[in-house]
Amino acid sequence: MGWDSIRRRAAAVVSAAFLLPVAVAGSAQAAPEPAAITALPPGSPAAVNGQLKVCGLQLCNQYGKPIQLRGMSTHGIQWYAQCVKAASLDALANDWKADVLRISMYIQEGGYETDPAKFTGMVHNYIEEATKRGMYALVDWHQLTPGDPNYNLSRAKTFFTEIAKRHKDKTNIIYDIANEPNGVSWAGIKSYAEQMIPVIRAQDPDGVVLVGTHGWASLGVSDGRTEADIVNNPIKASNFMYTFHFYAASHKDEYFNALTRAASKLPLFVTEFGTQTYTGDGGNDFAYSQKYLDFLASKKISWTNWNFSDDSRSGAVFKQGTCAGNSFTGTGPLKPAGVWIRDRIRSADNFPTS
Repeated sequence: MGWDSIRRRAAAVVSAAFLLPVAVAGSAQAAPEPAAITALPPGSPAAVNGQLKVCGLQLCNQYGKPIQLRGMSTHGIQWYAQCVKAASLDALANDWKADVLRISMYIQEGGYETDPAKFTGMVHNYIEEATKRGMYALVDWHQLTPGDPNYNLSRAKTFFTEIAKRHKDKTNIIYDIANEPNGVSWAGIKSYAEQMIPVIRAQDPDGVVLVGTHGWASLGVSDGRTEADIVNNPIKASNFMYTFHFYAASHKDEYFNALTRAASKLPLFVTEFGTQTYTGDGGNDFAYSQKYLDFLASKKISWTNWNFSDDSRSGAVFKQGTCAGNSFTGTGPLKPAGVWIRDRIRSADNFPTS
């Protein structure tokens, strides 16, 4: 696929303009150890559902009931930190009524490896800000180039140990240990996951862990493979899910059919999708996007949309220049894809509690 790579390379041209301090509590430096756990607002998605767990093929809440989370992914926080601030997060939680914020931290390309303390501190702060607003915080280890997650294994162990140790007593943390593995076999990803999951479990025994599938999280389809690789050689662990990504204007029947087959055999979480082409740009195919979302709703498969920024592409929900200000509510600041996805996040949640 390479959709993330294409949109990221174009963003790199203007990256210098976006290397700004994080715009929420704290900034470039690692946050101090919090004195107390941030309280979840009563009635918020994370308060109602509590500690999540994987029940068979489903993501279940504290009552053991299957649920679907819906929300947004940030763009790379090394470029678009100015889009993730108090006003935008207030809009996401209260106007959009999102359940989950995916925190997209690139490893290479100006990300974590350039300053681990800075980026770990940014993620700590974003977790706290999501928690204040009652959203789940999905921590995305956005490894992309190179595509083999084993290249960053040592860095991942360090980062996730720090994140899980700090936030282990929260009930709203989800760990995604490998975004869009590519150029690597399923066996290589499985080996990585089986080394990483115990690292998180040592600090946070209860947290749900997500694992990217091969072929840029396509269940192998973009590598000429299928979900059978995973079904026949599953990860040896519990309380985890596999991730799937799609871009509806490009990824049609072959990808959709793989998803539908896999959903009857594997626990899945769609951590990234767009209504455009795999570049994150171009025309929106809202009809095929709706086909995907209808299926995900029918199976209670959770999702986050790419992306919560004002980048120039059609897949960035805000019009260019929006993030320089503090006006994020309503449809005025939104591109067509933003209007469409906001409407779908805002529709009523179904969180059974008894």
